[in-house]
Parts: sequence; structure tokens; C-alpha cells
Amino acid sequence: MRIYLAGPEVFLPDPLAAGAAKKAICAKHGMVGVFPLDAPAPMPSGPPDWRRIHAANEAHIQGCDVLVANLTPFRGLAADPGTVFELGYMRGLGRPVFGYTHVPHDYRTRVGEARHDGAAWRDAEGLEVEDFGLAENLMLEGAIAASGGVLLRAEDGLGWQDLTLFEACVMAVRRKLVGEL
Repeated sequence: MRIYLAGPEVFLPDPLAAGAAKKAICAKHGMVGVFPLDAPAPMPSGPPDWRRIHAANEAHIQGCDVLVANLTPFRGLAADPGTVFELGYMRGLGRPVFGYTHVPHDYRTRVGEARHDGAAWRDAEGLEVEDFGLAENLMLEGAIAASGGVLLRAEDGLGWQDLTLFEACVMAVRRKLVGEL
């Protein structure tokens, strides 16, 4: 089973080490991890710019059986938009998606200035804020649930390098899709 390792780890100071650590966990559980910075075969042709990176990542996703996404808020209140796209793309292919987040608080709580106006929670600009007790936008959690996946949430905040929930997610993939050996 090939797992696409979606998440903002590509932006860490040593992304290749982060990818290698995740791939080692996948191998430990009898699966193959595919990190976004791995060179796909065949490598998309064209200039080595953002379009080639996009094409390579889509090729990786198409070549995988399942996706595990790090949905920890990145540079703001919510998950990395590239990771969100990858999750949706895999779901659009009809394949299972799983996720985890290192932040224990639900989305509405993370919108710090949200106030209840008697009918709904609203942010500082008066826009409604989802209040379903979910870790992320309902479309992400809905996609994960509809595909048979799970979203794991930390009980306490975890750092970017912590792989505890990632490994738990890989184990959930194995239980749900591969079965125990």
C-alpha cells in the first residue's frame, strides 16, 4: 500500500529528514510512504518551477492508494491550503483520506475574536464561524469520514517534529485498509 504524505513538512528547515522519518514509519508498518519532494517516475518535463512541482505532486497522488494529511494549522488558523488541495484531489479520485492535527482546539475556538450574536458565532468582520466542534472545516472532516478515514487530534499541543499522531494515523490506515499481519 502506497501512502501519500501530505502536509506542510516540505517547509520545515530539513524537509528531507522529515520525509525520511515519515517514510520509515510507513515501512515499519509494511507500507510505502511517498513524500511530496520525492522525484516521481517519470519526472514531469518542463521548466523547474511551480508548475513542475504541482505536476509532480499530482503524479504522486495518482500513484498512491491512500493519503495521510497533516492538518495542523499552518501560518494561520487552518490547515495548509496545498495540503487541503491534495486531500480533496485524492478524495476526488475516490480513494481514502486520513488526517491528524497537532492542535487540540476546534476551529471555532481558534478564531479568537469570534463572538456569539445570539444566532451564530461571528468573527471580527461579522462573518459566520463554523461551530461543529470540529478540528477543521466541515468539508475536510466530512471528506475524511466519507472515505472511511479518521482524523486524529492531539490532546495537548504537539511540535512540528512530533510523529506520534502520524504513526497512529498510519496504524489506522493499516487496521482499516490492510488488516493486521
